[in-house]
Amino acid sequence: MTDNIQVNGELAKELQKKLASEGVEYCYATYVDVHGVSKTKCVPVSHLAHMMGGSELFTVGALEGMGLVGPHFDECAAVPDLASATVLPWDKRYCWFASDMHFHGQPYSNCSRVILKRASEKAASKRLIFNLGIEPEFYVLRREGDTLAPLQGEAFHGPTPAYDLNQISLAGPFLEELTRYVEELGWGLYSFDQEGGHGQFEIDFGYTDALTTADRLTFFRFMVKSIARKHGAVASFMPKPFSNDFRSGAHHNMSLMDMDTKENLFDASVRPVGELARSYGLNATDETLHFAAGLLEHAQALCAFTCPSYNSYKGLIAQGDMPDMSWAPVLQAYGRNNRSAMLRLPMNRPCIENRAPDMSANFYLSAALSLYAGLDGLERKADPGQPLNDNLYLSRDVRSRGRNMRRLPRTLLEASDALEESEFARSVFGEEFVDIFVAQKRKEWDAQFYAVTKSERDRYLTFV
Repeated sequence: MTDNIQVNGELAKELQKKLASEGVEYCYATYVDVHGVSKTKCVPVSHLAHMMGGSELFTVGALEGMGLVGPHFDECAAVPDLASATVLPWDKRYCWFASDMHFHGQPYSNCSRVILKRASEKAASKRLIFNLGIEPEFYVLRREGDTLAPLQGEAFHGPTPAYDLNQISLAGPFLEELTRYVEELGWGLYSFDQEGGHGQFEIDFGYTDALTTADRLTFFRFMVKSIARKHGAVASFMPKPFSNDFRSGAHHNMSLMDMDTKENLFDASVRPVGELARSYGLNATDETLHFAAGLLEHAQALCAFTCPSYNSYKGLIAQGDMPDMSWAPVLQAYGRNNRSAMLRLPMNRPCIENRAPDMSANFYLSAALSLYAGLDGLERKADPGQPLNDNLYLSRDVRSRGRNMRRLPRTLLEASDALEESEFARSVFGEEFVDIFVAQKRKEWDAQFYAVTKSERDRYLTFV
């Protein structure tokens, strides 16, 4: 065991005994790197109590974006969170744990999950719980030689397959298995559907506190990939895998709950409509608007975490090769039930929906900076300005739209520049982590931007 890591030995032994009695043979202690990619060591269930004490060590300097670079640094220990224990529904020999990285017995400051826990602790100090629901969209594709085709064997002919009954029926074997497991895990399945992209799906389940939601979405990506593989398919969480099809978003639906009264601070049906909200003609609480103002003020840096890949920005467009709107935001704005703005105040649920995030996000980091930004707006009683309720795809002149109006970053370079320059992000995440993250994203930008593709060469080789 690693020194200074406190373990409830009896609880660990009880869980070890329970899992073994249920047929579990192995346990994963998983954490994520800066990109949100899961890393792990696997131990026999008989070793669980030792794993809880930090027995599994990782040379994080050998990984991207974890710090401690160099052979002279000690390892980090992955300390599983007992509450996150999840037996794999498709292979009950294995149990998955979300873990916090520890360095010299203390939570490691560059661990994504530790960063979100610290943000949640700040909310808790104000007697608040940050609740989060994420709407995961993803593609499931079949390999046909060197090409990829939608999971469904029959092609859809029309402008968009969104909500098509035949297409969702054709994907039945995959979707039935996936949604059965979501139900089995107790996540509160709402619905699932064929989305706008060919072979694209959305699975919606219940919201909960941000840490649990980030754990679930991290596990969800693992589960979807595993089930797709069983069906001879490939699951992709790439934001924009095809230039002429829809992006895969991961809208963040955010609210704050009072720990004492259990009231949702954003619910105008149980709390008074605020004076600021009333002045803008909104049926909302002022806390909603203050939180939204914080998100808007820090939106440029926030995009580095909600849209963290080079490919992300091929999705944040008003219109691409599609003949209609992209349904992705392009302006740093909010509106009443307005799906063309970055922030939407939905009519059917008391929350703030950020429509910018995509499925490549590290959800611990996107949730953490969202919470810090919203709390900043709440503390300062910040004013988000007049809501924009018209179709922003048709009117994108940012110069005439108000004091908070800006375009969202157009590239990963712009977003990483904004993060690097954000004193606020540095104050809440720490100088070292921001520098680590920015360096990783600059490297990703350089690798993609300076590569010359075949299509580029074909177009320009004899152009002049």
